[in-house]
Amino acid sequence: MKYVAPALGFIALCLMAFGSGNVLRQKMYPEEYLGKNEFLETVGRYIKGALRGYDYSYADAKDRRLVNYGSLVYTAQCASCHGVKLQGQPDWKVRKSDGVLPAPPHDATGHTWHHSDDLLFGYTKLGGQALMLKGVKSGMPAFGAFLNDDDIWAALAYIKSTWPPEIQAKQAHQNPK
Repeated sequence: MKYVAPALGFIALCLMAFGSGNVLRQKMYPEEYLGKNEFLETVGRYIKGALRGYDYSYADAKDRRLVNYGSLVYTAQCASCHGVKLQGQPDWKVRKSDGVLPAPPHDATGHTWHHSDDLLFGYTKLGGQALMLKGVKSGMPAFGAFLNDDDIWAALAYIKSTWPPEIQAKQAHQNPK
């Protein structure tokens, strides 16, 4: 009996991988594939949880497993705007003609580390506009429809892991104890 769930998970994984087309797209947008079949959705979530083995609720930059996964999420979802090296877009402090700031860097030169993990999580999940004051525009899209909470925490952990220790320590003060 203890082998039934892993066996079903393996079968479902094979079905998803070989019967559903682009495997990379499946990893980047799992809801497109998992949501089409209730059985595969349940098994897929089981596999995803078993492979990661955790339910994250904060961005732990010291968790190598989370950081490694986060680097994949960042590359797939964030790097196109924020840069492969987390460098952001040019002139990120200067508003464009539409009033939106370019994507800021997430390295130590940017302001990401000035914010708490919870704020960064909400900003990523809900999008910048959801958290802006009235009249202030944000170009940050909401990723909650594309990434689950673990994916977002992993991407944030990866970003934090690239900061020097003194910046990590300063950012840690933004988080409630």
